[in-house]
Amino acid sequence: MSYTDIDNPLEHFNTVTYTGNVDHSSANGSQNITGVGFEPDWVWIKPKTLGYAAGSHNLTDSVRGEGVGLFMDSNSGEYDYGTSANGGSVTAFGSDGFTLGGASQVNEDSNTYVAWNWLAGGTAPTKTYTVKVVSDSGNKYRFDDFGTSAVTLDLQEGGTYTFDQSDSSNSGHPLRFSTTSDGTHGGGSEYTTGVTTTGTPGSAGAKTVITLGTGVATLYYYCTQHSGMGGQANTNSTHGSSNFSGSIQSTASVNTTAGFSIVTWTGNGTAGQTIGHGLGAVPNIIITKGRSSALNWFLFDSMSSYLKRLKLNTNDTQANTDGLNDTAPTSSVFTVSGGGEANTSGVTYIGYLFAEKKGYSKFGSYTGNGSSSDGTFIYLGFKPAWFLVKRTDGSDHWTLWDNKRETTMNPNDNVLYPSTTGAESSSDTSYACDFLSNGIKWRGASTGMNTSGGTYIYIAFAESPFVNSNGVPNNAR
Repeated sequence: MSYTDIDNPLEHFNTVTYTGNVDHSSANGSQNITGVGFEPDWVWIKPKTLGYAAGSHNLTDSVRGEGVGLFMDSNSGEYDYGTSANGGSVTAFGSDGFTLGGASQVNEDSNTYVAWNWLAGGTAPTKTYTVKVVSDSGNKYRFDDFGTSAVTLDLQEGGTYTFDQSDSSNSGHPLRFSTTSDGTHGGGSEYTTGVTTTGTPGSAGAKTVITLGTGVATLYYYCTQHSGMGGQANTNSTHGSSNFSGSIQSTASVNTTAGFSIVTWTGNGTAGQTIGHGLGAVPNIIITKGRSSALNWFLFDSMSSYLKRLKLNTNDTQANTDGLNDTAPTSSVFTVSGGGEANTSGVTYIGYLFAEKKGYSKFGSYTGNGSSSDGTFIYLGFKPAWFLVKRTDGSDHWTLWDNKRETTMNPNDNVLYPSTTGAESSSDTSYACDFLSNGIKWRGASTGMNTSGGTYIYIAFAESPFVNSNGVPNNAR
């Protein structure tokens, strides 16, 4: 029996608070934020107090890259502040946190901030691609039976990639790498750093494995025996690897242990397209945002069978949608319609997907009872570290609690609102709750989280599971 999937949630999610150190008049400076416990792939920063800063929720991830952010409380496209100290936001990800530039939204002198951090695929992903050779205006390589030949690959620095050539179609077509297009056929030489080869292509066990170092030049995969079969392999300092599970090629950074995937893709406007996410489990939460266009943040969830959506940047009620083409996701792909929620032609998108993991994450719904003395109890199976809620049948804003901004812990009444730029609201008893060893107990009756008969959706991550993997209860703090 599996009592919990994760014994130590802090290896996958953690919250840190800090004070800014840059005078907004110059916006020139930097600060290293540590204490996260891992190198984060998704950093969500919010000013708790508002000085010069506008107060927006700033989201940066390792797939889009340092310096590139999005505002959760806005439908605007992504911004690129760059990675210089002068005005930069998150300028680097580090082994125990991240580095900030001087942007007032994340690092204004004397302003206080909270940063929520998640681990996706990390710094050293491993991935296997099944290689086949097909006739497509001459022989070409294809990966994982994707419908297009000789595609451009995205490979992450530090990653280890296995190209399985055991399929019989590979016979006589050894796949190798070069820094020159078409390799030796284009006047170049074979690239061998970090590369090992095994077996004979077309036979069981045949493979080419490459582990990428840092700062490797753009590579090209090619056949040593025949020209014109391969394509480009981008060696990215940003995170994520090409995913060919769907009909649209995506790039994904995936933490299958914690059920978290960051995915980027470009829409083609055709309904019924599929996008690979790499989780190996059906996602409960799918969040999408247009990167290159002014589109809303959309959230689809398993509680509504993915047939409704909420906007994270507004207080709108839940509405019907066909954004996922009225199709439930699978353990490998999610389906999109032809619209702006996830598939406008030519628009680049980012997606954050979560699959529930016992003792670490919980996604669900509940009905409020309107009582401040004996409010609704929500069983999570863990002591929460982070709890986000939205009323689905009312125009209340998204509301967020965590275990680091409230130092006395219970009652926890320090809240932030992802759909607004507002400062932290503290000591508001109508939003009070208890963070318990196994869930949430409402101690307030705000319409935002516990009005009588109101319906709500929630997203929660753990500080510690109620019981460890041996079934032994953890002590509540």
